Amino acid sequence: PSMLRAEQKGTPYFGRTDPSRYREIDYGCSLLPEMALLDSSLMGTNILYMKRGVIPPGRGIGEHRHRNVEEMYFVFNAPAEFTVDGRTALLPAGSSALCPPGSTHALFNNSEIPLEWMTIAVSKTKGKGDEGIAYGKAPAKAKIEAPAPFRWERFDRTLCKWVGPAHLGKGKILNRRPWVDGNFETNWVRVGHCVLPPDTSIGYHRHDGIEEVYYILSGRGRSTVNGITWDARAGDALPCTIHDAHGIYN
Repeated sequence: PSMLRAEQKGTPYFGRTDPSRYREIDYGCSLLPEMALLDSSLMGTNILYMKRGVIPPGRGIGEHRHRNVEEMYFVFNAPAEFTVDGRTALLPAGSSALCPPGSTHALFNNSEIPLEWMTIAVSKTKGKGDEGIAYGKAPAKAKIEAPAPFRWERFDRTLCKWVGPAHLGKGKILNRRPWVDGNFETNWVRVGHCVLPPDTSIGYHRHDGIEEVYYILSGRGRSTVNGITWDARAGDALPCTIHDAHGIYN
């Protein structure tokens, strides 16, 4: 079918995790190396930013509050202490927690290895974040609660179910949507988890009402956006803006 005008012009953008581009940011209780994978200037919807970085052992992001932003933290390779509205839980590697607008939240690495982490933010108003955020200093010894007193999800392939072919792609894939529309206060729609076995794909398709970002947790393959195909690998964030035709292939 003919495609509507795509938002991305020329070679489609992708954000590639690259530690050589990390810059140290003051998050109250420590300086942390991070980089922006994408920001609101590319997106037509209210996606504000997607950031990737490392939290060294014994460091973290001080407690703070966003009033105009809904934020989600992800940790990949180690457990971490998540705090939401003053209550703390130790969540396993591969976890995410949602921080609604107005909530206070913090993240601390109590492990002995560098913690690989990511954050995604969606704002109430397109392109408008929060100014003058005050970050707390090094946290006091937190009371760890179990189970966690706030909503969190683990990205675990054993929780996924076989579906497909996805968008008329090749073969069946594993899929789960741990975060869906009713979980959010902004116009965020969902966060999904897909596993593409070898020689499978999410077929070439287009959304005219939402924007998507594919973030590759592991492995490598190919991505096509608006007829241009390139190699994609772990750590890549692949934005598909309004009307972009896109597919991804292992």
